[in-house]
Amino acid sequence: MNLSEHTSPVLGGHPLVIEDVVAIASGAGVRLRDDPVWRDRIERGAAFVDRLLTEEGEIYGITTGYGDSCCVGVPLDLARQLPVHLMRYHGCGLGEHFTPTETRAVLAARLCSLALGYSGVRWLLLERIAALINHDLPPLIPSEGSVGASGDLTPLSYLAAVLMGEREVWRAGLPVAAAPALADAGIEPILLAPKEALAIMNGTAVMTGLACLAWARADYLSRLAARITALASIATRGNPEHFDPALFAVKPHAGQNEVAAWIWSDLGQLHDGPPMRLQDRYSIRCAPHVIGVLRDALPWMRRDIENELNSANDNPIIDPDSERVLHGGHFYGGHIAFVMDAMKNAVASIADLLDRQLALLVDTRYNHGLPQNLSGAEGPRAAINHGFKAVQIGASAWTAEALKLTMPATSFSRSTECHNQDKVSMGTIAARDCLRVIELAEQVAAALVLAVNQGIVLRARQGDLPEERLTETLRSFRDAVDFPFLEEDRPLEADLRATLARIRAREWALYA
Repeated sequence: MNLSEHTSPVLGGHPLVIEDVVAIASGAGVRLRDDPVWRDRIERGAAFVDRLLTEEGEIYGITTGYGDSCCVGVPLDLARQLPVHLMRYHGCGLGEHFTPTETRAVLAARLCSLALGYSGVRWLLLERIAALINHDLPPLIPSEGSVGASGDLTPLSYLAAVLMGEREVWRAGLPVAAAPALADAGIEPILLAPKEALAIMNGTAVMTGLACLAWARADYLSRLAARITALASIATRGNPEHFDPALFAVKPHAGQNEVAAWIWSDLGQLHDGPPMRLQDRYSIRCAPHVIGVLRDALPWMRRDIENELNSANDNPIIDPDSERVLHGGHFYGGHIAFVMDAMKNAVASIADLLDRQLALLVDTRYNHGLPQNLSGAEGPRAAINHGFKAVQIGASAWTAEALKLTMPATSFSRSTECHNQDKVSMGTIAARDCLRVIELAEQVAAALVLAVNQGIVLRARQGDLPEERLTETLRSFRDAVDFPFLEEDRPLEADLRATLARIRAREWALYA
């Protein structure tokens, strides 16, 4: 898949944003910066490493072993075989493989970091990683095996291996051997130079690529939760004054006020309708306060994710300008780990909020006149129809699993590699957990999208809600959901999956 240049983010000297990584993950190509000065800087870094190799004798990870083995010298005539061994002995990942979309995000993050010019790699290496993206041949990477420092070593070894023609890649959604797939695409495998396997593997690209995807999904989910809350309030004949701008002016959390303003706008001319209760239950009344936590966190989360994305995060750092080798710990993924742990907590709280809204909607004790379980059946047939009863059970199951996963991964640092890596970030585990929590929360949201639409129709049939009193925004959203009214029981899995696909494709425009 070769995409036209106008869809392709440029790497090298231009910082990427989360949206660039999401675009690349979704199929956009990439371009390397067309600047001979920048290209020369990349090549000077690689040439400096080559010169060190012949002049200095002992350079970490080039003529020494790795990690705790840094005191083990490697003879000069074996130094060029060392990257191959690094790549091969790290080929021990397990668990499910990252999806092609997730892996493309990982490639974008790694290429962005290496293109800064502080890793001592060749221009050729950058071209090869870009080619994997542009020909849509992401490596097959097992998701388990990284503790988040010294970088994402094991998962990124699969990128290093594919560049050398080993292991497997995704092609058209199927795993195939890397060597023939590269040959078919006209991509020649390369022998990695002495610093290059270390530069590829000793960084935070896996957790950072996943974090970019998580941020975009969490942002959309928070918007969808506001839209759902507006519809749930209408369906339960809630009190719109709970979202009055004057109320929120006295507690000025920006994200919380943003959510309240969205819901207030959605409710439109329903503001003057008589509420059933002076104060709605918390899952309606306090929705801006719950969703607003994530909305207020997203800006600093973006800051930290994009800082990591645009950082040189391997070790050692090679400075081609001052010709220095700087040893440090930039592979440590602490910022991403903290963002992912915080994000999954805020997202799980939204899942819990929506689950409680569904519990109100299906229960005649709390839904203010809607039928039990939102069933559309009437007369004698009402006795055998159960509407959303099982969907509510499912939503509670998904919510419980999401809440269970909120235990912070960062709290479980393990000393590894002969106590060389004695304090690690667990950033990749946190990112994987976060994506799973988002996945579960999206499932809860899908259930609510169908339920609130059913509730609105039922309310309208009762004569309590003339259709013309709905805002145009809400009418358009309900039409786009395209959920046939549930009168007689039917399996809802297909409806749920179709709605979930729309959520994950971010199909509906939700607020400016």
